[in-house]
Amino acid sequence: MKNIILHTLKPGLALIAGLLLLWACNEEPLYWKVESEYQVMSEYVASRPEQFSEFDAMLQHTKLYRILSTRGPFTLFLPTNEAIQKFYAENGFGSFHDFPDTNMVYRFVYNHLLTNQISSGDVGLGALRDTNALGDYIVTEFRDADIVLNKKSTIIDRDVLTANGYIHVVDEVVPLVTQSLYETLKQNPSYALFTQGLEKTGLSDTLNLITFPYGKKTARTRFTVLAVADTTYNRYGISTIEELMAYYTDVPDSAMYLQNDFYRYMEYHCLTNTYFLSDLESQLYPILSHDNNIKATITDDYKLNLDEETEAYTGFNVAESNYPAKNGALHTVTDLLPVETPSPTTIVFEVTDYFDLKQGDYFGKYYMKWYDGENTFEYIKWSGDYLQYYWKDHDTGTLLNDDCLNMLGYWWVEITTPKIMKGKYKVSGNIWQNQVGYEVFVDGERIGIVNTGEPPNLGTFKWDKTERHKIKLIALQFGGLFWDTVTFTPVD
Repeated sequence: MKNIILHTLKPGLALIAGLLLLWACNEEPLYWKVESEYQVMSEYVASRPEQFSEFDAMLQHTKLYRILSTRGPFTLFLPTNEAIQKFYAENGFGSFHDFPDTNMVYRFVYNHLLTNQISSGDVGLGALRDTNALGDYIVTEFRDADIVLNKKSTIIDRDVLTANGYIHVVDEVVPLVTQSLYETLKQNPSYALFTQGLEKTGLSDTLNLITFPYGKKTARTRFTVLAVADTTYNRYGISTIEELMAYYTDVPDSAMYLQNDFYRYMEYHCLTNTYFLSDLESQLYPILSHDNNIKATITDDYKLNLDEETEAYTGFNVAESNYPAKNGALHTVTDLLPVETPSPTTIVFEVTDYFDLKQGDYFGKYYMKWYDGENTFEYIKWSGDYLQYYWKDHDTGTLLNDDCLNMLGYWWVEITTPKIMKGKYKVSGNIWQNQVGYEVFVDGERIGIVNTGEPPNLGTFKWDKTERHKIKLIALQFGGLFWDTVTFTPVD
């Protein structure tokens, strides 16, 4: 077997890596047969040397043309010869043979490739719904009628249909995302005060973390930063980090502690998970500690913490938002965005939306079963024949994002929710049980029984603290369960 040198693989590349290894082990690799009147992507690129010979040479050099000969589906942002030559000139290369290592050629190709099919009609202001083959999001915005990628690369020929996906021809190489959120802020002098605030609180260390060991592999961190520009602070008479800290705390020496008001202020601008403008919906978004939330209202503008009476809110500087980083999204807000505790609002939590469950290659793609109900996941415990990640709504009604948890037998299952804001809520869920009634327990207290055919009302609760809650279902008969969501609806 020949050796193939690859850079460290990111999530989403398992299929590509497997194909490469398969081809490396066989003298005559077996291609998936693609039956279509259209060319596959590799053929399309190779048959137009006057436009794409440079990219084709990279495919040949890395043998990645083999992947683009399979059924896919893929999306390829294809740079022209002129675009690649401009990239060489800007970076001091004569050709890709001058790249510092072979891995850079792979990264170059992977940066332009998505392992899903996306047409121009799927593109909005924010980012593409799928990451590229490096696990990075590609930012999208519009300049007049043009679609621009990662603030630089413009699509000049869109929706070229091939037998295994869409090609979009671009006039510039799509910029490679290489820096963390902290590094992205640090290199921009417009955010000097905000960056220093992150350093004073120690949040810079968190926002500089891109991956961390997780089991036998590494996992990618995902954050969103709502940054305040120096010009905004200057409007409030703040021009130094000392003045910024004094604006929020009388004890600057304790700024690295969660209870400190300046720490609270800086953390309030850092969200868990990655949200580009296209991802935002009218709902609450938790900050890093999950001890508080930011309320987003999407109407004629992107509004943060909208006051329904005065209609005042903090907005986004859209032109200076949607910056991609290796570990998240960077936006610029138009005001200080002070710490507030928004009133409770309806929360719909997907029971598949757990970090450890989402790390598998199966997530969003196919079924997966587990049998160890105590040790597989941190916040999902069960007993029964198995727990299954169920993908696609064949016979269970409408599922949010087409997935849910599925069980069979004499089962019980318990989830621990994210932190829910204190308040009074009616708790319900999208739960479909196959001829099974079940008992409901919330935080260890028996609430009652839901019989077959009844709406899955799990009870009404008044919680005095913002904290996690345990919800447990126990089957009363042998049968199946499909559990999609838990909904927390505020009660006046």
